Amino acid sequence: MNQIRNSWQSELVRGLWTFRTEILWVGLFSFVANLLMLTPTLYMLQVFDRVMLSQNVFTLLVLTLVMILFSTVMAIAEWARTRLLVRAGVRFDQALNARVFDASFAAHLSQDSASGTRAFSDLTNLRQFLTGSGVITFFDLPWLPIYLSVLFLMHPWLGWAGVVFTLFFITLAIGGHLLTASLHESAADSELQANSYLAGKLRHAEVVESMGMRPNLRRRWIRLTGIQFHRRAQSHKQQQRIQALGKFIQYSQRSLILSIGAWLAIQSEISLGAMIASNALMANALRPINGLVSTWKQFVEARLAFSRLDKLINDYPGGIGLHGAGHVAGQLELRNLVALAPSSKALILKELNFVCGPGEVICIVGPSGAGKSTLIRCLVGIWPNTTGEVLLDGIDFGQWDRDILGPNIGYLPQDVELLEGTVAENICRFGDIDANKVIDAAQRAGVHEMIQHLPQGYDTPLSQGGGLLSGGQRQRLALARALYGMPALVALDEPNANLDDVGEAALIKAIFDLKRAGKTVFMVLHQPHLLALADRVLILNNGTIEKFGRMDVATQSVGFSNTQTV
Repeated sequence: MNQIRNSWQSELVRGLWTFRTEILWVGLFSFVANLLMLTPTLYMLQVFDRVMLSQNVFTLLVLTLVMILFSTVMAIAEWARTRLLVRAGVRFDQALNARVFDASFAAHLSQDSASGTRAFSDLTNLRQFLTGSGVITFFDLPWLPIYLSVLFLMHPWLGWAGVVFTLFFITLAIGGHLLTASLHESAADSELQANSYLAGKLRHAEVVESMGMRPNLRRRWIRLTGIQFHRRAQSHKQQQRIQALGKFIQYSQRSLILSIGAWLAIQSEISLGAMIASNALMANALRPINGLVSTWKQFVEARLAFSRLDKLINDYPGGIGLHGAGHVAGQLELRNLVALAPSSKALILKELNFVCGPGEVICIVGPSGAGKSTLIRCLVGIWPNTTGEVLLDGIDFGQWDRDILGPNIGYLPQDVELLEGTVAENICRFGDIDANKVIDAAQRAGVHEMIQHLPQGYDTPLSQGGGLLSGGQRQRLALARALYGMPALVALDEPNANLDDVGEAALIKAIFDLKRAGKTVFMVLHQPHLLALADRVLILNNGTIEKFGRMDVATQSVGFSNTQTV
């Protein structure tokens, strides 16, 4: 009972339940269509048993007109239910695509890239099943007993023959699922693994090509695709065997039913019309079963897609942060912050506690692997595996509405990535372009003149990753993106790693501007001469705070000397 209750509390199930009106109408049109499918059977009975005996042309004409009328209504009912399902599928996609988009991003942030990558193909598979013949088959299945009952009314032997063939096809459907489900799922997993492997290597094509890694990586990719093709071939082979057996039974039943009917007609137990009509009625009775066999693969894929989507949406719920940003002062506090590695329980940060106020510049230093980049991610609320609290203006990051809070945060990661779009769109974070704010951010980052020399200036399109821009140019554009709108909290991870003297001078000026504006700035640094920018220095070592204080005291504790005044 609890399991049923939990399933109805599922967000995806609730989303599907909103389409109950369309489903009811599809059920109604299916009722009309299946009821009128008895028309050919009744027409044959009347033609062979009444018209052929009476030789009455007028009766034949009336029966034919009635048959055409009913067939027209049946065709309209089938068209209407198909149209309704297509519209419902479009609405279903529109209702869930934004939610799946957000959940996919959350999954990637949690290092669960497989779930996020597969989500949209799962959504497509589920929508295609809901708008295809699979759903119609399930609406047609309840008519199977009715058709069999009519066969029993014609003659018990015809009814029992129908039951036998029905059991054959049901056994074929269940057996086919048992034989192919695991093969199909393993083939799909192999395909996803091979595609993910290739996509990851293509993102680093320059490194791969320059150092001659392509042949080695190609061999690994061919091995992965070989596993994928082998598993796919096994799945197809098994499925083809089942389909061949199904076609054999389907073709055989037509002749066998006709022969049973003919024998009963010879014995004068049924009429000639009943013999012909029984064959058509048997085809109608087995049509949903044949449809079930042919769409079983799509049903299995849709069921797996539903399970994965349901888990993804439930694991990464949306709309939790309810606190609107309003005015963000920029006070940041850590209370017993612990950060764990995504794939294990290894501690990266251990029980960190500190408070910094608005307008402070905090530099984070320490040896490689100390947890500096992880701390920066925690400070902007994007590291998934944490315990303790990171409070911005006294409110935990999990309670903020991130869509509203986002403009108040500037983040420059260690590995700079620019997104596909124009320079202006990248700087304004793909929101509504405010030309004054875009130019102001570019000037603060010292990149305005460089942008003006681009072929189309701020409207120059960038490919994914930044195209042909140098590392320093990409970093300065990313710095402009972080500074856009003068956010209250700015976190910079090695912001001068690729900068020349001009770029570093622009960075120093931007830090001073942020400080004068009362903004909170965190920087991960390795060069001691920039520590003079700091109000306080946080020394991180092995995931713990070794020292946190004024710049002169902190630098002495790690051996920095002759720190250049900026």
